[in-house]
Amino acid sequence: MFTGIIEELGVITHLEKEKENLHITVQSSLTPELKIDQSVAHNGVCLTVVDRNLEENTYMVTAIQETLEKTNLNTWHVNDRVNLERAMKLGDRLDGHIVQGHVDQVGTCIAIKESDGSWYFTFEYDSSLNNITIEKGSITINGTSLTVINSEKNAFSVAIIPYTYEHTTFQYFNVGSQVNLEFDVIGKYVARLQGL
Repeated sequence: MFTGIIEELGVITHLEKEKENLHITVQSSLTPELKIDQSVAHNGVCLTVVDRNLEENTYMVTAIQETLEKTNLNTWHVNDRVNLERAMKLGDRLDGHIVQGHVDQVGTCIAIKESDGSWYFTFEYDSSLNNITIEKGSITINGTSLTVINSEKNAFSVAIIPYTYEHTTFQYFNVGSQVNLEFDVIGKYVARLQGL
């Protein structure tokens, strides 16, 4: 379980395909604090630490084929930056919202507008998968907990303050960038109960 509050940007240092799996090596100052079998969200994707190299300050995680099909991990390259968040501790404040680290689908950035020190990003997604947003509801984009504005059937916007822009992958987005979307878990249950 995560909160969507990004701890730091990691750097991908190595990608290795093995059969249907992708081994991803990430350099991060969090490495000494990680342990084997620990869950870490990478751009919102919950992956398990399988190896560490303390001399290089790197650790490795592995993504299976299903994860590669449902997320944007296939678009990652060496030197890309990724949002990192360790699982929350029981008893900590929930500063974002309840995030599972299970990406629902990939969305596409269709507009970026700078507005006097902040930014508005608009994303489009395939509504046939029955995921929904609501005005002032929660959404997770590349693991970052955000509030929805301008909710439409297959698109929504978010407002990004300078701190979030500087400390997450939002600074690297362009129109056309693909992002991992995790829709609000409560909204998903309500939609299921309503037969959507």
